[in-house]
Amino acid sequence: MAEGYRTLSSERVYEGLRVSVRRDRVELAEGRVIERETVEHPDAVVVVALDGARNVLLVRQYRAPLRQTLLELPAGTIEQGEDPMTCAQRELREETGFAAGHFQPLGEFWTTPGFCTERIYAFLATKLRPDALPADDDEQIEVERMALGEALEKARTGQFHDAKTIAALAMAVPHLPK
Repeated sequence: MAEGYRTLSSERVYEGLRVSVRRDRVELAEGRVIERETVEHPDAVVVVALDGARNVLLVRQYRAPLRQTLLELPAGTIEQGEDPMTCAQRELREETGFAAGHFQPLGEFWTTPGFCTERIYAFLATKLRPDALPADDDEQIEVERMALGEALEKARTGQFHDAKTIAALAMAVPHLPK
């Protein structure tokens, strides 16, 4: 707990299939009490998959909360008891049909720490080879390849609208093979 802050109470106000919501009463350092609502979501992974021709594998999929289709990096939720690397390997195979001969952790980040507990682990995947797993029943994904330079430029200029894609591409830059 941050110095001077104290959680006085916490109650679950919603329990859903993918998320839950809790309401906390928190005493601030100066003694004032506030309420905060937090969306609890399992941690997730995102994968920058780079093929031998320096193309990034992206997935186009419908995002129901936004009511639109986004182009983004392969990603997914870590299952209970699963470690981030295993999840990244599974998600890459499910969403793109490729496995990677080399996986490199890039780091991790909170998606929206102002109201959500989700943390995302980013990976760079190289030495790709076809090795598909069945896709999830609730996903209809279209795989697209994009030149690495173009993907980095789209991230830099705001042409991607998915934060994990932008963050993971930026995190990958110092680790990209020459």
